[in-house]
Order: sequence, then C-alpha cells, then structure tokens
Amino acid sequence: MSPRSASVNEELRRRSRERLLRATVELVDERGYEATTLGDIADRAGSARGLVSYYFPGKRQLLQSAVHRLMHLTLAEALDREPRPAGPDAGRELLARAIDAILGLARDHPTLMRTHMAGILQYEGFVQCDEQQRLAGLLRDTVVRYGSPDPDTDYPMLRALLMGAVFAVLLPGAPMPPARLRAELFGRYGLEWGMGCPPDAPEPGASGKGPAPAGRDGRRAPGGGGVRPQR
Repeated sequence: MSPRSASVNEELRRRSRERLLRATVELVDERGYEATTLGDIADRAGSARGLVSYYFPGKRQLLQSAVHRLMHLTLAEALDREPRPAGPDAGRELLARAIDAILGLARDHPTLMRTHMAGILQYEGFVQCDEQQRLAGLLRDTVVRYGSPDPDTDYPMLRALLMGAVFAVLLPGAPMPPARLRAELFGRYGLEWGMGCPPDAPEPGASGKGPAPAGRDGRRAPGGGGVRPQR
C-alpha cells in the first residue's frame, strides 16, 4: 500500500480539526464550559484525546476557535443568501445581514456566546487563529462594500459595536431587547428596518415616540435615519 500524499494528509488533518471545533460548539451549547472536558470533545468528534492537544494549546483556545468558526460560517451564509444583494443599496443590505447574523448568534446560542465573551474579557483576549482571521476578513469586506471611506477605522468600530450588542443581549439579570439594539445599530448606519432578516418584533420608535437613532458621527439623524456612507 503506497503512502498517502501530503495533500491527502493535510485534508485529513483539516477534517479532524473541524470535527473537534464542531464538537466543542455542540457540547458547550448543551452542557456549558465547565461541564465539558477535552475528553468529551474528543469522544464527540470521534478523535483521539491526544489530537486535541496537538491542534490546540488548551480548552479556552479551542473554544474561541470553535466560536469564531461558527461566527464566520454563520456570517458567510447570511451574506451569500439568495437573492444576492445588487444595485446601489447592495452594501447596506450586506451590512444589515451581518448585524442580524451576529445578533442571531446571541439569540440562538446564548450559553456558548456568553462563555465566549467571558473568556475574552477574563483570560487571554482574542485568539489569533485562522477562524478569527476569516471572520475579520468577512466583516472588513462588508464594511468596504458598505462604502466606508476609511475601513481600517470603521471595521474595528463595527466589531466593537457588535461585541457590545452581543454582551448587552446576554447580560445576566439586565439584558437589552435585541430589537432595541438592532434599531440603534441600523440607525447608526442608515439602514432600513426591513433590510437583512427583520425580527417579528416591531421597530422600536416606529410610532414616532422616543429618540431617533444616532448616526455614525454620534449625532441624532433627522427623522430617525442614520448617516449614509460616502459614495
């Protein structure tokens, strides 16, 4: 039997690593972080226990990579969903989809995302892994397609706002309503409520009550709209 080629071995390693990442998401979602062991993850993935340590230096790093992969795949699916955005408002539609995709993760995976945020704040911060870089690339490209004149400044701001919104949705004892946070983000970027994947909840302030959302420069936009990107 001839030995496997380098490309075959690389593909097998990629698949093994992805099984570990999927298993981590599933188990932390089901049981929480503390109740999930590396042995549990290896068993769920159908991998040898030693492979976990081979690919990842520890459970925290494994979890961050797993969540970044989930975020990347979720965002990519939302941006590529049919019908594909076209025309002058394509960039705004893509940004709306991106916002809804990240807020949707807080709704659909609260235990996982709360654990992820706690790990970033309490331990090593961002893990600079391939999954995190893919997520960053998608978000930055979305900012570019939105029409940002300065994506190197606007991308970190969008990332910070999305992280803050996820934290606010998941804050124990005092969560913010996702629709309210969505309205603030959409107002800041001048996005219509019907863009992206609108929730069942009505738009906050749609009756004319309450303050208008802030624009990108921090000022309240006339009539509740946000500030559009420079063309």
